[in-house]
Amino acid sequence: MLNEVKNGTTRDIDGKPCVYYDGYWIRSYHLHKDSYADKKQMIDQLTRRVFHHVEQGINTPSNRLDEIRTIYESEQDPARKRVKGAMLAGSLLNRGRQILTAIVDLEDAGVKIETSNELLRECGRCFIEALSLGKHIKLADGGEGVDELWGEPFKVFSMPIEDFFQSRYIKISQTMSEIDAVSNSICTIIEHFDAFSGLTDKILELAVMAKMTCETIRNDPVMFDVWPRYIAAKEEYEEGLLDLLIDKNDREDEQYMEAYRLIKEGGAILIKLATLRVPIPDSVRIFTTQCKEYIEHR
Repeated sequence: MLNEVKNGTTRDIDGKPCVYYDGYWIRSYHLHKDSYADKKQMIDQLTRRVFHHVEQGINTPSNRLDEIRTIYESEQDPARKRVKGAMLAGSLLNRGRQILTAIVDLEDAGVKIETSNELLRECGRCFIEALSLGKHIKLADGGEGVDELWGEPFKVFSMPIEDFFQSRYIKISQTMSEIDAVSNSICTIIEHFDAFSGLTDKILELAVMAKMTCETIRNDPVMFDVWPRYIAAKEEYEEGLLDLLIDKNDREDEQYMEAYRLIKEGGAILIKLATLRVPIPDSVRIFTTQCKEYIEHR
């Protein structure tokens, strides 16, 4: 079609710089620098984010790398070895960040660091090994998405920042598509119960703010407006859900409570998508299928 918008098209929409990917206009960030200092800043931000979302106890200091490696290699119990592998991955990620900090300090002092420099190579080896150990790591609340999160610091290190952001836009468009799929499924459930009708606007607002949240990087000043609006939408939805549980109709208890469970689960997925900012296709597919089957067999 002549009017079809191509992926990568940029445009200002209502004063917001946007880039188009797979049906969505996403807030864009134009970064022209690609120095080690820029990479360090982004890796620091992404590392804080990933440690926030993964299981507790794996943010191992880099000065304990040799210690945790020995402990991991000598462990025989599979469950304990997994956790120790996650702790080793955390230490390697921190070691890579520490080396990159030293490289930035050297460049600030006027020392030019070539790509063949052994310090830079060791930094890369740390990130690569941390990435390979990502299979041992779990999200704090379980479920999928950790692979996407854990891989981002390595991507920033290994590719130009503009290329990283392009991959990020694709990921965000997938996340936005999943937000729409989940919110549409929730609204379909709501349509079958008059008692739930007051939740429709709350779900739609939560979906809108979830998409705005996942497209906005945390150090963008606009986050001071986006995040409070997202939290307000989340709290409005949660309060509405609580009111419905208190006022449930006993005559349709079983169907009502199953619908309530699905709506609650769907809201939790929306919140997870907003905070992780990566797609979780298996979880979304299972949820939307459950909603469809519920409607068909009601």
